[in-house]
Amino acid sequence: MTKILIGYGTTEGQTARIADHLAEAIRGRGIEAESLDLKRSQDISLDDYDGVIIGGSIHMGKHQQDIVNFVRKNRAALERLPSAFFSVSLAASGDLANAEAYVENFAQETGWRPAKVGLFRGALLYRQYGFLKRFMMKRIVRGKPGMSMDTSRDHVYTDWDQVKKFAEDFVSRLVPEDTTRQTS
Repeated sequence: MTKILIGYGTTEGQTARIADHLAEAIRGRGIEAESLDLKRSQDISLDDYDGVIIGGSIHMGKHQQDIVNFVRKNRAALERLPSAFFSVSLAASGDLANAEAYVENFAQETGWRPAKVGLFRGALLYRQYGFLKRFMMKRIVRGKPGMSMDTSRDHVYTDWDQVKKFAEDFVSRLVPEDTTRQTS
């Protein structure tokens, strides 16, 4: 059976939720999928997988160092296997040039140029932030269309249909359509 790894780095948990959603969508196509936090699983072997999706979120202008290290260490396997990358950021909510620049910086830092890249909107998890981070995030989103400064609740901007389509596109490139089965 085909087996896909979705390895991710997360800071506040939104990237983990996206990785889990990808895994669920892939399993819905009758393919085994596993999402793993690479901070806790740096030594995992990619030899056990038929495809790999790596994802991370942007904080302070960069993806998590754990993701960078994992990709550097496993670059040969990522280039050999069908693989993709997804980046989670608030920039994906309207500043696509900036979101694409984050991915380009990641590619330059790791040397890996995945064939497929997804840019997903993240979340403003104000209730998880401390005072200083809440203040900083409000400053960052001030004046950006569609971004809320209401700190009394969290705001999730992720387009779950886009995430599902990314997973389905990855699977369709990996396994011919007539060999996967749709499940509900």
